[in-house]
Amino acid sequence: MDFTLNPALDAHDTRILAELQADARLTMAELGRRVHLSQPAVTERVKKLEAAGVISGYRATMNLGKLGYGIRAIIRVGRADYARVVELVQQTPECVNAYNVTGDDSWILEIAVIDVSHLDAVVTKFCILTETATSIILNPAREHQPMLPPQRSDVKPPIKKVLNA
Repeated sequence: MDFTLNPALDAHDTRILAELQADARLTMAELGRRVHLSQPAVTERVKKLEAAGVISGYRATMNLGKLGYGIRAIIRVGRADYARVVELVQQTPECVNAYNVTGDDSWILEIAVIDVSHLDAVVTKFCILTETATSIILNPAREHQPMLPPQRSDVKPPIKKVLNA
């Protein structure tokens, strides 16, 4: 029995999600073979997962280094006008990911650039708006982690502090 936090997803759905995250180019026949369902049954399940928004798209993952981007970096952007940052992000093709966040920074941007002078040019665009801090990514320890529905057993209660009376 599957004890996911989303009871609408069963063990077959979870296996389908795992297989598609490993290789989104699988044919429905091969996907069905891997999850032990018929091709029509797996096709129907994938369509339902797409319609429910669980599967939101399919894409190829690029090796940015092989494309000529020698440096990847994180730019932390301070408080600035939301619309101006969004506009600048949309005008910056080097911006791979952009997150509006809570905390001291308002934005976390991941960028890919050719070299240090290119890095300087991109960072300067954002420095005009507000304070920034930039960190070059030396080695990604984890990227594109496949995600499956959480299991209730994965949800741990918070650690209770013991106060000395």
